[in-house]
Amino acid sequence: MEILQGKNVVLEALRAGQPLREVLLDRTLRRDQVITEIFTLAKSSGIQVYWSDKKNLNCLSKGERHQGAVAQLAGRQYLALEDILEVAEKKGEQPFLLLLDGIEDPHNLGAIIRTADCSGVHGAVIPKRRAVGLTPTVSRTSAGATAYLPVAREANINNVIRSLKEKNVWVVGVEASAKKAYTEADFTMPVALVIGSEGEGLAEQVKKNCDFLISIPMYGHVNSLNASVAAAIVMYEVVRQRKG
Repeated sequence: MEILQGKNVVLEALRAGQPLREVLLDRTLRRDQVITEIFTLAKSSGIQVYWSDKKNLNCLSKGERHQGAVAQLAGRQYLALEDILEVAEKKGEQPFLLLLDGIEDPHNLGAIIRTADCSGVHGAVIPKRRAVGLTPTVSRTSAGATAYLPVAREANINNVIRSLKEKNVWVVGVEASAKKAYTEADFTMPVALVIGSEGEGLAEQVKKNCDFLISIPMYGHVNSLNASVAAAIVMYEVVRQRKG
């Protein structure tokens, strides 16, 4: 059972038209403005709503912070790579994707998804193993952006890279040791940015399969950035080049 939890997460899922099986709300928060909006939207969408107690909500959310709102997803969370490319095609835009090579911290993944939605990314790809999936913590950290950003979950990132190359999408790895600065890359072309794991960065085979690597210049005493911060910097360089 896939669970969404948190007032903003459930509200954005309803606004985005995500398929929800049911919504459970804290009965002591009937006068809360956001809870009221969730109740109204769910009812108008034909989704079953139950008023519950905190003990039951705590159990469903496994102790995670739910803010009085929990929902059960009725449909699948993950799409296929082709679905993401179709999003770009329907918008008449050059594909702009993220490939996340082993992000393990749900807060990092949530922050990346939040920025990706803000910066117009068409979708993200995450691996099935050795990486966090779309957990309730990810949804909450993303401030509900998981309801809007298409996410594919694939067994092998290298296979995804090869598939994208066949579709004329340039695959660009963000790597601290790369000689080419991120501002020197041409992001007006179809592009997929590859962001590595928090501790290890990009896997060696992934680096080899990228069309080229870029780095973010460092001028201080610490020679690395948080994965979500690095991703945000490069995503908005893509925005600058495409919208500037």
